[in-house]
Formats: sequence, C-alpha cells, structure tokens
Amino acid sequence: MRLIDLNSATAEELDAIPALKGHGFEIVRYRQERGRFTSLRQLNEVPGLAGKTAASTKP
Repeated sequence: MRLIDLNSATAEELDAIPALKGHGFEIVRYRQERGRFTSLRQLNEVPGLAGKTAASTKP
C-alpha cells in the first residue's frame, strides 16, 4: 500500500484511493480554500464525503 499526503496529492492521486474515488477534485478544492489538513477527520467536512471515509480513517 502506498501512502499519499492529503496536503500535496493531486486530484488524480486521491481518486486512485478506493474510499476517495471520484472526490479528488473536491478534496483539492477544500484544501485550497481552507488550508492544509491537520486531521483525517477533516475529510468529513469535504462535500460528498461525510461518513464515507470512516472505515478508511480508522487506525
């Protein structure tokens, strides 16, 4: 499994993650508008992702 940085990944790299597929553009836009992610839980604030990433963000 390859790790990616939410704060530098492109929309295409984010879309390659099954749990985030189709949401890369929104994640990048959120990051540009609000700044860097400081927690994976912030993904729930991205439009369309609320509750969809719970399984992928658990340790």
